[in-house]
Amino acid sequence: MSLAPVTPLRVALVGNPNCGKTALFNLLTGARQKVANYAGVTVERKEGRFATPSGRKVQLLDLPGAYSLDSTSPDERVTHDVLLGRYPGEAAPDLIVCVADATNLRLHLRFVLEVQRMGRPMVLALNMMDAAKRRGVEVNVGELARQLGMPVVETVAVRRGGAQALIELIDHTTPEKPQAQAAAAADDLHGTVRAILASAVTMPRATDARDDAIDRFALHPVLGPLILSFVMFLVFQAVYSLGKPLTDAIGDGFTWLGAAAGTALPDGPLRSLVTDALFGGVGTVLGFLPEILVLFFFILVLEESGYLPRAAFLLDRMMVAVGLTGRSFIPLLSSFACAIPGVMGTRSISDPRDRLATILVAPLMTCSARLPVYALLIGAFIPHRMMFGVFNMQGLVLFALYAAGIAGAMAVGWVMKKLRRDHREHALLMELPSYRLPRPRDVAIGLWERGAIFLKRLTGIILALTVLMWFISTFPSPPAGATLPAIDYSIAGYLGRALQWPFAPLGFNWQMSLSLIPAFAARETAVAALATVYSVAGGDADTAALGHTLAQNFSLASALSLMVWFAFAPQCMSTLAVIRRETRSWRAVVVSFGYMFVVAYAASFVTYQVARHFV
Repeated sequence: MSLAPVTPLRVALVGNPNCGKTALFNLLTGARQKVANYAGVTVERKEGRFATPSGRKVQLLDLPGAYSLDSTSPDERVTHDVLLGRYPGEAAPDLIVCVADATNLRLHLRFVLEVQRMGRPMVLALNMMDAAKRRGVEVNVGELARQLGMPVVETVAVRRGGAQALIELIDHTTPEKPQAQAAAAADDLHGTVRAILASAVTMPRATDARDDAIDRFALHPVLGPLILSFVMFLVFQAVYSLGKPLTDAIGDGFTWLGAAAGTALPDGPLRSLVTDALFGGVGTVLGFLPEILVLFFFILVLEESGYLPRAAFLLDRMMVAVGLTGRSFIPLLSSFACAIPGVMGTRSISDPRDRLATILVAPLMTCSARLPVYALLIGAFIPHRMMFGVFNMQGLVLFALYAAGIAGAMAVGWVMKKLRRDHREHALLMELPSYRLPRPRDVAIGLWERGAIFLKRLTGIILALTVLMWFISTFPSPPAGATLPAIDYSIAGYLGRALQWPFAPLGFNWQMSLSLIPAFAARETAVAALATVYSVAGGDADTAALGHTLAQNFSLASALSLMVWFAFAPQCMSTLAVIRRETRSWRAVVVSFGYMFVVAYAASFVTYQVARHFV
């Protein structure tokens, strides 16, 4: 006789952004989770499983953060529909765990009452209780539970064992549909929150004194933008100061491995494939991983510290002036890592006009895939010279390229604002979380995830395209009596020369023109393509030698033109696919690709024509 499998208890985590909901999800599920998208929309869904001490199986769903269930943004609509069991293929959860930041109950309890109106079985998890106690916030948990008419537990999502009370509640409580509370059904949710706070919560002050002291400078209308500019400037300086030595060390390692492999293998196509394509192409791209991780490290630290939402607040007035919104800042900042999560991050923008504008300018942000191209060309053509005894000239050029992308995005947003009929502006309403010290574990996990994504691309599409580039650079063999280098008779040679004529006004030679093709699939592949082509032609494989080879084969004006091209170049195929899924419009894809091609061509043309007369 076999027993029927026990259906896991379905529990949904909901809450405002910045309440620590995802940290609680990670604490409960650990590595037993999977990330995907809801069917039909690019809204991320995270599911995980865990077992209670009694062996009860729990299926945990981390729903997108929401400030209200009445919003029109895609992620908040998904949260609303899943909680009510209206989402296709999604059963309603057996239990809702509403997570609230105990240091900011004035804001978070309003959403708790809104969720309670649904009449679903519900528990309130008071998160960040350790921080609340340090601030002198006292919560009468029993009175709060009585006022709300639901169980209330304390949690500390960033501490081991910080969710034990919640686990025990899930383990020993069979959720039953609660009776709707009169207070929760009232129209004046803010008045209800004030009454609950007055009876159950004691706060010495509405905001934290330390946050207010820092924000007097960080959010100052004059000092704030200056501080933000200085912080970002230091980040790009650190990319070269800290990442470049590690990049050089990796390059030296691959040079040694390539030489060892070349000695061990007999002369022929296999030896060329290993030394030129694998060590010369893929190895060159891998060498730039340290610089990418340095950039990610500082972005993660700024995010974990609570500074990034303040940067959005600072930039709101400027972004509104160019047709965007302060809410665009976080998706645009995400695009510095990759435009794909940046485009997907626009789902938190409820206004369709602002969302489309942000989607179209997000690819102009300098994604990490461009960094290997910049690092290679800057290292080859810009001298390693200190200015004023402090600033690295190479870091200054890198900062200028990132600034060019930002300026381009602002200019495109301004043009879109002038072309559209609706000129109404939308106010920015967002929560400023408390300042906190970044947790090394969270930063380390973030770096690991981003490094893994880079390596996955490296061993996937970049490897495939590099091998393809090696093949077309090697075959066919030169005919008898050939006088030119062998690569000139290959498929790559013929294809590159055919592509050169439209790009000649930009100062591109045929090798540079050829590298733009695989870069359309993945921008990093431009480095691998150049490394492979010049390696097949008889050059050395390591990063330093490749830079020296490039410096011998084209001018500084051409190098500057190529950098500017990649600052504005049309996005990769994956980004175009995500734009199509997000907008459900091929017109948006054509407009996005078309305007970026025109801007990149025009900017590169001007750069080359000016630079060749002055440098």
